Amino acid sequence: MTTPVLEVRSLTKRYSRGLFVRKQTFSLSASFTIEGPEIIGVMGPNGAGKTTLFEMLSGSNAPTSGQILCGGRDIQTVKYRERDRMVIHYHQSYQVRSVKKAKPDFMLQPAGSDYPLVHIFDEPQFSTQDGYIGFMLSFFKKLRAGGRVVMLCVHPYEPFHIDIMRDHCERFLFVAGGQVAELPTYGRLLEHTGVRDYLGALADC
Repeated sequence: MTTPVLEVRSLTKRYSRGLFVRKQTFSLSASFTIEGPEIIGVMGPNGAGKTTLFEMLSGSNAPTSGQILCGGRDIQTVKYRERDRMVIHYHQSYQVRSVKKAKPDFMLQPAGSDYPLVHIFDEPQFSTQDGYIGFMLSFFKKLRAGGRVVMLCVHPYEPFHIDIMRDHCERFLFVAGGQVAELPTYGRLLEHTGVRDYLGALADC
């Protein structure tokens, strides 16, 4: 039996505040499995828990409960400095510059090397004027062909953002209200009431 690339088991994260009486301010729950290389689209409104989810997947934020297995290894049991060899989170502020300088041959070493199995791109700065769209999409495909999982988080506000998600993502995660919904196809994504409310007019593009 093949070990899944990424397995999220009954994951929860709770935030609370209060000195004497603790009051819960936010909670996130997720369970899903990624069996093999895929490009997965992630979307959801601001404050829904996407960043919290990505931080837990990359091991920079410990869950309240649950488990994250990458290649069969619990990321919380791996030394902190080694976690980005399993899951790497490209933050919005630097990812385009760093990926532009990357060497694809190095990034596409065979699975089992020290290079990460899961690459999380957190709202990359797609723009029709920055010249990176073709490069980035090609890079995502090369990562997938090299046995990697790509998680592409987009906050769509233009029709071409929807085109990218529809044409390049194989399945989807929708994060809203602290819950993570798995949608296996773009069609199923658009059938989700929360997604249509979130996208508004873009849902009909």
